[in-house]
Amino acid sequence: MKVAVIGLDCFEPSLCFDRWLTDLPTIRALVERGTYGNLTSTVPPVTVPAWSCMTASKDPGQLGIYGFQDRKSRAYGDMTICTALRVKEPRLWDILTAAGRPSIVVGVPGTFPQTKPLNGCLITDFLTPTTKDPRIPYTQPPMLRLEVERIVGEYLVDVHMGRDATKRQILEQIHVMTERRFKLVRHLIKEKPWDLMFMVEMGTDRIHHGFWSFMDPGHRRYVAGNEFENSIRDYYKVIDTEIAATLECLDLSETAVWLVSDHGAKALDGGVLINQWLINNDYLVMKSPPPPRQKFKADYVDWSKTRAWATPGYYGQIFVNQRNREPEGIIEAGDVDGLLDQLEAGLAAMVDDRGRPMGNVCHRPPRIYQACNNIAPELIVIFGDLRWRCSGWVGSDTLYVFDDDANAEDANHAQQGMYVLAPPTSEPQVSTCADFPEPRVSTGADQPDAARTWGLGHRVDASIYDVAPTILVQLGTPVPADMIGGVLPGAGV
Repeated sequence: MKVAVIGLDCFEPSLCFDRWLTDLPTIRALVERGTYGNLTSTVPPVTVPAWSCMTASKDPGQLGIYGFQDRKSRAYGDMTICTALRVKEPRLWDILTAAGRPSIVVGVPGTFPQTKPLNGCLITDFLTPTTKDPRIPYTQPPMLRLEVERIVGEYLVDVHMGRDATKRQILEQIHVMTERRFKLVRHLIKEKPWDLMFMVEMGTDRIHHGFWSFMDPGHRRYVAGNEFENSIRDYYKVIDTEIAATLECLDLSETAVWLVSDHGAKALDGGVLINQWLINNDYLVMKSPPPPRQKFKADYVDWSKTRAWATPGYYGQIFVNQRNREPEGIIEAGDVDGLLDQLEAGLAAMVDDRGRPMGNVCHRPPRIYQACNNIAPELIVIFGDLRWRCSGWVGSDTLYVFDDDANAEDANHAQQGMYVLAPPTSEPQVSTCADFPEPRVSTGADQPDAARTWGLGHRVDASIYDVAPTILVQLGTPVPADMIGGVLPGAGV
């Protein structure tokens, strides 16, 4: 058996399974003959580290990657972007390389720069700075770039979504990027040896962040009849067509097909100024009152009086200024839990701009992860069930923003991603996996939804950590004992 994984970053299950399934004939056909459902993402549900967690079956704490940017050292303000250099645990293609089996890997977040040995070929991810500079390799082997450029011309790892780009330009870039990536994948499938093909399309993430308010009547910026009202739906149809063309390149009698997303998408109401909240509640002390809309910087902080501070993103990371750990720490180790209790209570009581309870949830990494490698935050804060994100400004008489650079975005991530697992079309042979360590079987429960009324495939909701062990069992490769996921029913083995 071979395994082909089509990753769709941020693909939203309520859209593809419920609202628009009749518009997506290829996805519907895979659902009809396979297993499908929600895929519970990591905490936090963000692209980095979610794809690495999926392909290693390890949680963020085990990987020591807590978000797109983490603390590099205990020095204040010393942050690092979490590239592939931070990923130390073996992922699917690493395991297969060690077993002498080839893989095709295209665009999977957490693959730039590519430094590990690989049996097969790889195109790096959206963090690749450029594909135009030969000194910055984006392919493995390096000379594969010549073949890439011959097939698709300039290969786009991402789209530019800054304020200087119009919505029309962004939409056009998304479509071009998607067309070229799928075209390249189909070429590699036909021309290269592989047992595993794992690709990730980023356009599905970018279109949600950029265009959700145009299609969602519940979004505070929605205007009926706008020119982009059908942009996301039309793009989902394009994705369905690209999947269909890709399936035509596969021998489906011997290939298991996955569609999978690392998280979902939902409307974004706005941003919470977390450091301003900490200032207002005397946890964070500035050297002098900040000017209006000042970007938070460590240099502005009076660390000798500061108990806690935060870093922004789709969620919040709060750090404690602990004595004998941070350079100017003031909180004794024995007082940290009490401080966290206070922070959690205050954040839980927060209301939104309309006076409604936000329902914020705080997670303490040691309580939710099996390990806490590198420098973990003391609290991971999910604002308003992810309808709010964490913004970085200080110097404001309000805690809410709707127009900063980050909140030009329309959508945040949702905790539930999606998956479809369609086994080979030939009669599956049952494997007892007798030669392998006994895997834990995932026990997702059937959950009725609109699709069930059409008599479609078997719904089993699952965890992001279940993907890698299931794929390894499909490929007849031993499942490492330290993977934390289980094996999904319907694997076709």
